[in-house]
Amino acid sequence: MKKIAFYLLPFIFYLFTSCEREGYFLEFGETKIVVEGWIDEGEVARVLLSRSVPITELVDSSNFVQYAIRAALVIVSDGTIYDTLRLRSASQHLPPFLYIGERIIGQTGRTYHLRIEYIDPANPFYTQILTAETTIPPSVSIHNVEFVRQNPTDTTGSLRIDFTHPENQQIYYQIATMVLGFDEIFMPTLYGNISSQNFTSPNVQMTLMRGVSIFPRVNFDLYFKEGDDIVVRLRTMPRKSFEFWNLWQNEIINARNPIFPANTSLRSNINGGIGLWSGYGQSTVRITAR
Repeated sequence: MKKIAFYLLPFIFYLFTSCEREGYFLEFGETKIVVEGWIDEGEVARVLLSRSVPITELVDSSNFVQYAIRAALVIVSDGTIYDTLRLRSASQHLPPFLYIGERIIGQTGRTYHLRIEYIDPANPFYTQILTAETTIPPSVSIHNVEFVRQNPTDTTGSLRIDFTHPENQQIYYQIATMVLGFDEIFMPTLYGNISSQNFTSPNVQMTLMRGVSIFPRVNFDLYFKEGDDIVVRLRTMPRKSFEFWNLWQNEIINARNPIFPANTSLRSNINGGIGLWSGYGQSTVRITAR
């Protein structure tokens, strides 16, 4: 029998079917703690927590907040420093509450451990403990980003990014953009999750199209507009993170319904729960589309 769980992440609603990760099987009506946590190079750790929503329950904008977890103990460690993350309101995310660190700043080459302790009010004598670990891979610098029109008179276009991939290294990339004044979070571009094994040369040049976004604002326009102020981020990530995002990308690109994918199992690296804890190396460039 297929076992399914439905839960919330900041970019979109996802449906998890029976996952390939050992020990992750959900029956109808069963709930799990859902984690999306990340630590970027040069930035503090951030974690979103919610409960998975059984497929038998109706979720809409009037009640999804009840699935957010706002009373957990969330700790990130680099092996020396322990950083207790504080809960803050974050309307740009779904659920709109974000645990944010203060003491640890992400560095490439370091390993970061996540520990979450949560006492469910429905079962106050049992503490749920979740753990995960991740690394921040070495970053790769962006050489150049340009706004490219298909025709000189066009007011819309794509972006072209240039970077040099280190030879003889297996690196997993994600390219994301944020249009200032419209986007409130970085959105992976279309075909923005790539493995270096697909490169034929260390000198990489790619065309970037906008990614599809549903929350907090809907955008199905794949082109950037003249005058857009755009921040472009080239991320490097661990293999497990790439596997997660690559499956997510396939749902979008293959025009399948990411709310109810029929057969896909997004990967998880969370012990005791589901979701993703990931480190990212990053290089960021800001341009105006002209």
